This record gives sequence, C-alpha cells and structure tokens, in this order.
Amino acid sequence: MDRPVDRESIPLAAVEPATGLEARARNRAVLFAIAVLLALTVLAAVAWQNGLLFGHPAPLTLQLSGNIEAHESVLSFKSVQSRIIELPFDEGASVKRGTVIAQVDDSDYRQQVAIAEANVAVQQRQLDAAGRNRDAAGKVVLSDEADVNYKSLDFDRIDKLAQQGYMSADSRDLAAAALKESRAALERDTALRQAAERNVELAKANVKNAAEGLQLARITESYTTLTAPIDGVILVRQAELGEVVSPGTPIFTLADIDHVWLRAYVNEPDVGRIRLGESAVVTTDNYPGKHYRGRVSFIAEQAEFTPKSVETHTERVTLVYRVRIDVDNPTHELVPGMPADAELKLLR
Repeated sequence: MDRPVDRESIPLAAVEPATGLEARARNRAVLFAIAVLLALTVLAAVAWQNGLLFGHPAPLTLQLSGNIEAHESVLSFKSVQSRIIELPFDEGASVKRGTVIAQVDDSDYRQQVAIAEANVAVQQRQLDAAGRNRDAAGKVVLSDEADVNYKSLDFDRIDKLAQQGYMSADSRDLAAAALKESRAALERDTALRQAAERNVELAKANVKNAAEGLQLARITESYTTLTAPIDGVILVRQAELGEVVSPGTPIFTLADIDHVWLRAYVNEPDVGRIRLGESAVVTTDNYPGKHYRGRVSFIAEQAEFTPKSVETHTERVTLVYRVRIDVDNPTHELVPGMPADAELKLLR
C-alpha cells in the first residue's frame, strides 16, 4: 500500500514547473472563450441585419414601383381664331424648341398688319404737315415782332414831333392806332404758333399710337404660328387639319422628356428610412438589364390613401407617402406613362 506523499518533502524545483503549465492552460482557455464570444457577437449582428434574429426583418434596400412622369405643356393658339392649314406632327413625334408644329390661316391678320402700316404712314404725313404749319406760324410771329418794333419807333418819333408842334394830333393818333393793331396781330399769331406746336405734339402722339397698333397687329399675326417652347415629345394631338380653332383651344400636349421622374409610394413604416437627395437605381421592363441613375427629390409631408393603381413589393397598407425620384434620361428612352421600378438604400 502506497504512502501519502508529503508535498512539503518534495523539492521546490519539482513543484514550480507543474504550476506554470496550469497557468498557461488557463490563459489559453480564457483567450479561446473571448474569441468565441466575439464570433458569436458578430454572428448575432449579421443575423439581426438579415432578419434572422428575434423575427424582426431589417432589409437594407427598398423596392418601389411606379410610373415615369414629365412636365407636360398643353399648347394652343393665343388671341387668334382661324382655320388650321398646317399640322405636320402626330402623337409620339419628337420636336425641337422653335419648331413650327401648327399654322392657321393668317390672311385676315396680314390684312390687319397692312392697315396698321398704312395708318402709321398717314399719321407720319400729318406730323410732317403739323411741323410745317408750326414753322410757318413761327415766321409770321417774327414778322409781327418786326412790325411792332417799327411801329413803336414810328409812334415815338411822331409823338415827339407832336409835342414840339411839328405834327398834328391826328397823325399821333393814327400812329398809336397802328402800333396797337400791330401788337394785337403779334398776340394773335403767337397764339396760333402755340396751337401749331400743340398740333405737332398731338401728331407725334398719333404716330406713336399708330406704331404701337402696328406692333400689336404684327404680334397678333405671329400668334397664327404655333411653335414648340421646349424640346419634347408630342403626347396628345387634340386637333385636326381644317378645324377652326378659337383662342385657348388645345392643339398638342408636349412633354419635356429631358427631365423625367418616377412617381412612387412608400409605405408608412419605411418613410422614416429614406432621405431627400438619396441615390436610387431605376429599371424598366422595356430595357431589361439597363439601370438609370436617380435621386429622391420629394417626399410628401402628409400620408394619403393608397392609390388603387399602386402595387408595392410589400404588403399593401392603408396609408402611403408619395415620393418623387428624378431620373437621368439623356437618351430619351424613358417616356411618360412607362412603368418602372426603383431600388433605394434604407437608413438604419
């Protein structure tokens, strides 16, 4: 039978190596436990992000569906009523800014321009005549002033001679009457000259008024030609050749396809996870595999009931928020009404 070992009798050098091995083993166990804990933490985080933990999905992206829209202009003739004689484009045609897209019969309006031009010519001739009358009246006044000066000197000479007894009182009275008559003629002709000057000013105003009338007639005549205000695509043709149209009657609906956007709706739980200016990727069924860059430019402040035409990738909810995603469209492949999808990165 073995005897118990007395550790106190064992030399110290024999005990220390065993104690060092145990310490190193414990350290390795602690490090291993820490590594396992870190790995579990990372796995838990990944599982939570991918919706594998606690049953709470946390998707990284949001799928939206909607339709492409663009600014639309309803074009019509202004201030003219006539018959359409030219309508060269149909629906779906692309037009450049300034292109003539419709023309009405302008014979009546060209005649109005001719009448206005003739009126300008008449008023100009009246202005010339008024100017000549003013000049003539001015010369008459100069003659009257000279006559007044002469008769004033004649009266002074006769008056002095009469005071000296060399001239009779009748001669003095005749000279005074002639001077008075000359001064009255000067006052009359001065008033006539002033009236002639006013006639010139009136004639100038008539010329200006006639010129403004001519300008208006020319502007109205220009309204007989309808041009495209922007580069775009004709969506709707609302008139036909030969129709008599009135001012404001719609002729074309033109869309600006250089600047299009996707109208979509976001479910209420997701609206807080998107931001203005956030980038998006837009795709369409018409061009499979092609991606268009976009950005969120509008988020509605108030919720609205889900439109019946809207189908979202997630379950339909009662309230949604309207969003607008501006899309780059340099090739004009995206047209209004085209269905499209968008993918957004969601915020945590």
